[in-house]
Amino acid sequence: MRPFRIAVPDEDLADLQRRLAETRWPSEIPGSGWSRGVPLEYLKELAEYWRTSYDWRAAEARLNEFDQFITEIDGVDIHFLHVRSPEPDAVPLILSHGWPGSVAEFLDVIKPLTDPRSYGGDPSQAYHVVVPSLPGFGFSGPVTEPGWDVGRIARAWIELMSRLGYDRYVAHGGDLGVWISLTMSAMDSEHVLGTHVNFLVTPPSGDPAELAGLNEQDFGRLGMLAAWAGEQSGYMKIQATRPQTLAYALTDSPVGQLAWITEKFWEWTDSDKVPEDAVSRDQLLTNISIYWLTATAGSSAQLYYEMADQLPTAATPPPLPPPLPVKLGVAVYPHDASLPIRALAEPRFPNIVQWTEFDRGGHFPAMEEPDLFVQDLRSFHDALAR
Repeated sequence: MRPFRIAVPDEDLADLQRRLAETRWPSEIPGSGWSRGVPLEYLKELAEYWRTSYDWRAAEARLNEFDQFITEIDGVDIHFLHVRSPEPDAVPLILSHGWPGSVAEFLDVIKPLTDPRSYGGDPSQAYHVVVPSLPGFGFSGPVTEPGWDVGRIARAWIELMSRLGYDRYVAHGGDLGVWISLTMSAMDSEHVLGTHVNFLVTPPSGDPAELAGLNEQDFGRLGMLAAWAGEQSGYMKIQATRPQTLAYALTDSPVGQLAWITEKFWEWTDSDKVPEDAVSRDQLLTNISIYWLTATAGSSAQLYYEMADQLPTAATPPPLPPPLPVKLGVAVYPHDASLPIRALAEPRFPNIVQWTEFDRGGHFPAMEEPDLFVQDLRSFHDALAR
């Protein structure tokens, strides 16, 4: 394992500013708002802020506050943050992001999770925290061969935790990190103490009897799932079918990359008019800058291609997972892209020990509502002991 510090060359930042200044802007249909995508005037203003006011060096310094490493697993350099708790009995915890996330999602929660004593918490709920960049994402760099699907990433994470000397640990995931965490828990149940997720997808199996006991709220959530899988999943269909074609545009145009990710932060968060209602502008741009500065828009999209047969569509739900052999905690944030239905989850996940319904937050809870995120993982720590 090699120590690692983020140090983006000055010329890369100058190139970004030049490209933003020379953007060739499209027209738009007046009055469309967000219905056809990111509004032109909003994106122009956001791009200008990125060019003239956003401070990557400050974000870089904040990322570098945490110990980072690179280790080669299965032929790929894996980047990860590793922050050990000062509490000797802390439980190891691996946090897996998805798309369009990054390790920057977790910057606000690492210290409260590792050092609850200093953040108003119970020191018995402390975690040692490991935050890897998915292969092909950010500082884990592009993958160079096919086959890096969810199962392969899960095996890499199992190997990573073993190399770190963690015999028993907890796995958390959001977005694609949910699939990764559930998969590694099934593969490595003798070492995984429990799995904690937000954005659990619970499609119906197709058996009409399964729907008989659902209530009005449950059917509303089925409607959310259908809307997400149908009208809101254009990004997913492109990345799952033509990731290389998409890569040329997003790798060459920072405004293209900006729009591609900003749309999701507006659509999937607890925001009203703009994404900054849910996350700060600088948080949003740090996440997007990681994709741009590492040129991983295309390589991150490849993961969707690798798992295309597992993704939901308007007509076909994803395959049902086998029963999970470890304890499961589920956090539900009301403004997520889709919300799970407990009556459909329990037969598939018989070991649910914690199910929390929050009244605020969305798809990126560690950024949007870090206090709630930390609170839920601390209580899950206790639930595992019961």
